[in-house]
Amino acid sequence: MKLSDENQKLINQKNISLNQLKNQVDTFIKGIPPVQLMRPATIGDGILTLNEKQIENYINLYESTNEQVLKFTPASGAATRMFKKLHQLMKHSENLEAFNTHLNSTAFSSIKEAIEDIESLAFYSLVEQEIKREFKVSLAQISKEEKAYYAVQVMLNENLLNLANLPKGLIYFHNYNGVLKTPFEEHFYEAAAYAKKGNHAQIHFTISPKHQGKFEAKFNAVKNQLQAQTGVSFKVDYSYQKESTDTIAVDLNNAPVLIDEQLYFRPGGHGALIENLNKVDASIIFIKNIDNIPHRDGLENNSKYKKALAGILIEKQNEIFTLIKKLRNEASEESIKASQNYIKQEFNDTNHYPTASDLIKRLNRPIRVCGMVENTGAPGGGPFWIKNGKNEMSLQIVEKAQMNTESEEQKKIIKQATHFNPVDLVCGVKDVDGNKFDLTKFVNPERGFITEKSVDGKCIKALELPGLWNGAMEYWNSYFVEVPLSTFCPVKSVFDLLTPMHLAKS
Repeated sequence: MKLSDENQKLINQKNISLNQLKNQVDTFIKGIPPVQLMRPATIGDGILTLNEKQIENYINLYESTNEQVLKFTPASGAATRMFKKLHQLMKHSENLEAFNTHLNSTAFSSIKEAIEDIESLAFYSLVEQEIKREFKVSLAQISKEEKAYYAVQVMLNENLLNLANLPKGLIYFHNYNGVLKTPFEEHFYEAAAYAKKGNHAQIHFTISPKHQGKFEAKFNAVKNQLQAQTGVSFKVDYSYQKESTDTIAVDLNNAPVLIDEQLYFRPGGHGALIENLNKVDASIIFIKNIDNIPHRDGLENNSKYKKALAGILIEKQNEIFTLIKKLRNEASEESIKASQNYIKQEFNDTNHYPTASDLIKRLNRPIRVCGMVENTGAPGGGPFWIKNGKNEMSLQIVEKAQMNTESEEQKKIIKQATHFNPVDLVCGVKDVDGNKFDLTKFVNPERGFITEKSVDGKCIKALELPGLWNGAMEYWNSYFVEVPLSTFCPVKSVFDLLTPMHLAKS
């Protein structure tokens, strides 16, 4: 691959080697084989369920630990996708009549009812202010349809609220009797509820560099109020996806895409965040996406299950550490047999580990406990038993893009799935000696994603790195636990903010 001087300079700036570039192009050419699903993880076969007594015990176990805790929140996403359907609607709505015509068409039937309830959005008071200021109308004297037409313009216009160009974390999600809160702020209340030690809590946000000033300004504006309301002092820090994790885009013939003679790179997806996770310092790390945050009416229930998951993590960690210590100290037939049985029972791994050294290597890995909710048809990944890249039977979260949907056998397994991944993880990232694992050593680099996108109206292929909770954690020791659907309330569309979990109880 011969590069121009300018493109050589570009990859040097990104700290991407020519060899990495070649490997990425080779990946497009060869393709990425689908994950071989063995069977879905279900209740009693990979997914644990908890009764109230167990939950109480796990909470007590977690609350009695002195381990350092951190809340890790991926927050780099822009709100663009939240407003995608509204952008499509306004593209064809040059006036009120066209707006109503398109809104009543089949193409927009999915949002018609939501638009009729647009006044229930948390930030609607701001919309009304802008309508009055920009359009000089009396809201009491215009029709509901006209009000909705103005409201959508206000939400999208770059000179008005311009919501689609804000980071998702800084959109107002919730309204508390006129006090508006962003998901960024709500994660501090969550941290105070389940991720504090003493009167301190630490939160790490992964963000886009261009938005750091906005996040810092928001935190500075509310930190005194947060501390007064929660009794907790917060340490907050930020990181960005490294440019070295960007991936090259190719055309449909697998030739690198050039825009104005310059190689076109895209961010490597959330899998790049394994580098960020590897840098933070804590023993127990909660991971949850920025948009999956309920109205505070649901905070107590949400926190209950987060603490229970952390308690399970501590229990499983203690079990594994005890086995490793025995193998180190004795390496007796009894300790070897106990570890072999544990690996078979807990991980369904029937590979042969004959020596203490083999067993320690298999056990001595980062641990994750993942909440799983009942599958209600939402798009996204789910829990399955697979053979991982080391030929071990293991629990994994598998995305639809990784599955072979052409195979009748695989389709049958997919249809049998009962649960869905809400991205609700508690991670143990230190070993038996208290040393931090190098998390990059537990990634399966063969688990990336190839997707089709468009740039400048042309179809391109994009490469995403192995997902943070997919291939980036493939060689972790994993435990899956059922949690209630009420703990899962993501906001993919702005109208998801009209669901009960984002509205105050009346």
